[in-house]
Parts: sequence; C-alpha cells; structure tokens
Amino acid sequence: MHRTKQQNNLKWISLISLIFQTTGIVLFLRYSRTKIDVPYVSSTAIVASEFIKGLICVVLVWIENDCSFSRLIRKLTDEIYNKPTETVKLAIPSGLYAIQNNLLFIALSYLNAATYQVTYQLKILTTALCSVFMLRKRIDKHQWFSLCMLALGVAFVTWPSSDEVNKRTSSQVQRSWLQQFMGFGAVLMATLTSGFAGVYFEKILKTGPTSVWMRNIQLAIFGTIFGLVIVYIFDYDAVMEKGFFQGYSTIVWIVVFLQAIGGLIIAAVIKYADNIIKGFATSLSIILSSVVSYFVLNDFNPSLFFFMGTILVISATFLYGWERKVKVTPNNDQQRI
Repeated sequence: MHRTKQQNNLKWISLISLIFQTTGIVLFLRYSRTKIDVPYVSSTAIVASEFIKGLICVVLVWIENDCSFSRLIRKLTDEIYNKPTETVKLAIPSGLYAIQNNLLFIALSYLNAATYQVTYQLKILTTALCSVFMLRKRIDKHQWFSLCMLALGVAFVTWPSSDEVNKRTSSQVQRSWLQQFMGFGAVLMATLTSGFAGVYFEKILKTGPTSVWMRNIQLAIFGTIFGLVIVYIFDYDAVMEKGFFQGYSTIVWIVVFLQAIGGLIIAAVIKYADNIIKGFATSLSIILSSVVSYFVLNDFNPSLFFFMGTILVISATFLYGWERKVKVTPNNDQQRI
C-alpha cells in the first residue's frame, strides 16, 4: 500500500515537473530571444546546459552508489573508460541532440511559443516511423489514424489566415513571412533529429544494464564536445570578441537550467508515468503556452485554423497514447508503441 502511494506520488511529481519544464523552456527561451536587448550566443547556452546536465547525472549516480566517491569513480571508469565502444555509440544521438537544440533556438527566434509547441508535436510522427523501421515495432490502426490527425492538425496550425494572405504585398510582411518559414523549417528539422535520436537512444538503453543516468552522462560528454564544435564553427568571432557568457542574464540561466533537466524529467516520466499522463502534460503545456503568448508576450493572435489544428493535435496525442505502454527500462525488451 505504501509502495503504491509512493509510486502515485512520483507519477504526479514527474507530471507536474514535465508540464513546468516543457512550458517554461519554450516561454523563457522565446522571451530571451525576442524581449532582451542584450543578445547572447545561443550555441554557448547549449554547451552550458549539456555541462550542467552531466553534473546533475554525476550527482545522481553518486547517490545511487551510497554517496561514495570511490564507488562513483569506479563506476564512471567501468562504464565510460573501460567500455569505449559502448560509450562511442552515444556520439550519434548526442550529435543529433546538439543539432536539434540549436534548431529549437532558431525556431523560437521566429515563431511564437504556441505555434512552436503545436508544430513540435510532429516528433510523435517521426518517432513512430523510426520505431517501425529501427525497432520493428507494431503500430495499431488507431495510432496510425492519430498520426494522420496529427499531421492534419499541424497543417491547420501552419496554414496562413486570409488576413495574412491579403497583407503579403508589403516588404515588411513578406520578410515576416520568410522568418516564419525559417522557423517552421527549423522545427521540422528538429522533429526529424528528435525522432531518430530518441529511438536510437532507446535501443541503446535496452542493450545492457547501464542506468539511464550513466547514459545521460555519456550523452552530456559528447553533447558538450559537439556543442563546442558548433560554437567554434559559427560563433568563434563573437565569443572571442565579447566572451563565452556574453549577454547572460537570469532569464538566460533559467533557459540553460530548464534545457539541462529536460531529458532527466523525460526519463522520470517514462519510468513512473504512462502515455496518457504524458498526453495530458503535453496538452496542458500547449494551452499554457498559448495563454502566456497571448496575454504576456503579446506575440500571438490565434486564428480559427489554429484552434482547429490545436484541437486535432491534442486529440491525436491522447489517441496515440491511449493504450498503456510497457515502461522503458534498460532490461525491457518487450515495449510496444
């Protein structure tokens, strides 16, 4: 009885954490890209978030090993240094996540939080397709129907209203439309990398007894390296001129922290919750993002197409996860979508 109550508590804690993290990262990131006068280099924020994620996971592994530093060092040595082949496998999803995170910064520079939230749910479609081809998973008929609903909903959300079409004559509006197109393109590319990387990472989790926290340490190591490479390629001059942490404010550090804990919260949700709970969290996050975008950020004016598309996307999210999934654990070989 006590164990069941504890499991329920952990489920609701992970749910609330997911809602606040998913909503918070989008809103704070959007605010940091559009409302702060002193710009910061987004690629450095990704490096900082990967480094912090790695530190958090090291602490969690330390706790798992009875808060013993000697056991922690031995565990890190055994799982990372003594298994180079297994460690290197994490370079692929880590590199894709680095690309994805940079794309999301680009997307939220041009799209409002509400539109971004709805469009980014296409990752359900890309993840499902990757699961079919990479893990040979079976998708039920109602789930295929939900994926079609999802695609239709996103199409509605991205469909321009009649007012926007009529106003596309001026150069300013055309430039705004081009920026939106770039934002949508960045989101679509991010959903592709998210789907493939997520399924690849799941496949690795199921190949051995290594804990999800240790796997995230390995991801963070490569994520930091790939992030630094991106900084060097695209933002070397800016960093050399004004410093790595130029333009960092409290809002930016909040973005960095929320980005760092995102993957860890997802891991907790997978462990303690189910897809219905995740669907509820996603739906509530979309609604909260829309409300804040409209009333606080003042960068969102919903159209009828947006309402129709959002309803379809939220319904598709619930329908796709209606059948309870087996929880993902390193030793679980029977998970179904």
